[in-house]
This record gives sequence, structure tokens and C-alpha cells, in this order.
Amino acid sequence: MKLKTSLLSTAALCIATGAFAEAHSEMTESPVAGEPMANEMTVVSWGGAYQASQDNAYVKPYVEMNSDVSVTWDESSAEAVAKLRAMNEAGNITWDLVDVVASDAIRLCDEGLAMEVDHDEILAPAPDGTDASDDFGDLIVSDCFIPQIVYSTTVGYRTDVEDFNGTPEDICAIWDTENFPGQRSLEKRPIGNLEWALLCDGVAKEDIYDVLETEEGQDQAFAKLDEIKDNVVWWSAGADTPQLLADGEVVMGSTYNGRLFSLIAEQDQPVAMLWDAQVFDLDGWIIPAGLDDEALNRVKDFLWFATDTQRLADQSKYISYGPARESSAPMVSTHAELGIEMAPHMPTDPANAENTFLYNYEWWADYRDDLDAKFQAWLAQ
Repeated sequence: MKLKTSLLSTAALCIATGAFAEAHSEMTESPVAGEPMANEMTVVSWGGAYQASQDNAYVKPYVEMNSDVSVTWDESSAEAVAKLRAMNEAGNITWDLVDVVASDAIRLCDEGLAMEVDHDEILAPAPDGTDASDDFGDLIVSDCFIPQIVYSTTVGYRTDVEDFNGTPEDICAIWDTENFPGQRSLEKRPIGNLEWALLCDGVAKEDIYDVLETEEGQDQAFAKLDEIKDNVVWWSAGADTPQLLADGEVVMGSTYNGRLFSLIAEQDQPVAMLWDAQVFDLDGWIIPAGLDDEALNRVKDFLWFATDTQRLADQSKYISYGPARESSAPMVSTHAELGIEMAPHMPTDPANAENTFLYNYEWWADYRDDLDAKFQAWLAQ
């Protein structure tokens, strides 16, 4: 629970500051300023509203300050592990910086495909001089992982379905096709789905990963998913469920909380968010191992800027994800266009975090390959 304590402390800091503090971030040069750098950089992310928040908060501002630099986006983060393995085998690394979830960062670090970094050397200190490693704290879950945001995977549902008998109130509404008939969308991977399946089959939250380590526990989870398999549209991209909900092709579905915020607040769709058993997770950067010196210098220079206190706070103006730095939390303010306060829409807000599920990224780093294969085999049945 150490991670959860840290996440909720960050949220409490947001709330306690009330009107929010002004930015006091001071621009400083990165340690590689003045050294030879590449002028092109390929950055891998997830597409959609999240990538747009990165573009607005720190990629465009960085390019404006460095007009000779061009950034190419690649929306392959969901396949980052497989693609980096293939690039490594081919001896041809074509990515410069990759946005991944924490468990993938751990896997890539363990396999030597991501570069270990000294966080205090390559990341800017907080405005008050606090070292980056202390400012990010427990969210640095790997020597290769540079945290950016705290987010959650949760469920959204349409509020205008006449056939609904009541309002979905907990995660097990996914399995309740009698009171909430219609198609639902779930991510096409085992993470989150297996935990929710066991939770809705009566397994206590604190026992989920112990049960899931056993063959019997995995069979139990897949048997629970069997109950709704014919009612599920499987998604691979974070933007899929919001589009399916907007088009009325599903009545409820899982996705990242920021994507649902965009659908509800920015697009004014008749959709509500279910915060029950939301799965907390971390997202951040890894640097692929093996970059040449000039490419690595450009990445370091960009990271110094893109992960400083102000830039991580700026990102929260565009999407409802919590900044990973403690010093950024007091700077979380209003949406860049809508003017609404963003803190109440974040997964770490106390009102939203009453019944969370803390995703065990270390457990998944160990079991992901085996359960990915098992999940794909189950889908094919």
C-alpha cells in the first residue's frame, strides 16, 4: 500500500492548497546543453487525448524553443515491449523515447532493452531545490522508469439507455447483463479484466494476486469472463471505448479515466464514469538502450524540460491525470479551454478513490508474458 499512500498524499496536497499555488518553476538548462544533439526525435505514445495533452504541455513548447528540432509521433505504446524486442533482435532501434506503463518499464529494464538512468542527473530538481528522486518518490518503480502521470482504468456507461434497470454503481455491473443489457467493451489484454473477474466472483481484494498466481485462480477468472464473452467488444486503443460509447455501439466499457473525462466534459456525451474498483497505474518514459550519443543528448535535453514541475502540472490542463511530481500537485488548476477545476476529475481525488484497486505492476512484470498468451488462447476459443 506504499504506492497508494503516496498517490493519495499527492491528491490531498492538491485539495489542501485550494486556489492552487502559482508556478514557481525556474527554467534551467539541461546537463547536456551545448553538446552535439540530433535534430530529429521519434517519440512513442498512446495517441488520442493523452498524446494530445503531451503535445500541448511540453512537445510543442519544446519545439518552439528549439526550432531546428522535429518530433515524430509513433502511437505504438501498447505494443512497445514486442516491438522493442524485435528492434533489438534486428539491431535497429528506431525509437528515441517511449511512453509505457510501469510494468512494461520493469520488463524492458530487466531485459536490458531500456536504459538505466540516474534520475537526479537527467531530471530537473523541484523549484525549491528538492532532488527529482525525492520529488517523484515511490513512483520511481524501476531504474529505467521516469514517471509522468497517475491514471486509472475505469468504466464509463451511457446514461440514456432506456433498458437499464437502475444505475450502474459498482464494477460488477459489467457482468450484470440482466439489469444492464447491451454490449460492453473491455481491453484486449488480461490486465484489469482478470482482477475484476475475480473480484466479481467473490475473491477479496487483498487476495486477488495470490489467487491469480495459481492455475485454479486463473481458471476461475477466465470462467467468470466466459459469462460475458459474447457481450464484449474488445478494444486495443484507448480511444476505442469512448468512440464506441459515443456511437452507442456499447452501453458501458472500460478505458482510461482521462479518455472518459474528454468524452464527458469536452464532448458533452451522455456518459457517466464509474469510479468503483478503478485500477490505479503509473505511466512514464523509458529510453531505449543503445541510442547513439547525439540522439541520447537530444532525449536528455527534452526530458529535462518535459518532466519538470511546471510541464507536468501543465499537462493536467488538458487531461485529468495526476502529475507524478509532488511539487506539481499544488499547480494543478483548471482545464485549458473549459475553465473547470481539474483536481476533482482525477483518480486520486479522495471522493473518487474511496474504493480503488491498486494494480500490482511488479506482479504483472513477472506474469505478463504467460497470461498474455493464455488470454489470447482464451479469446480464440
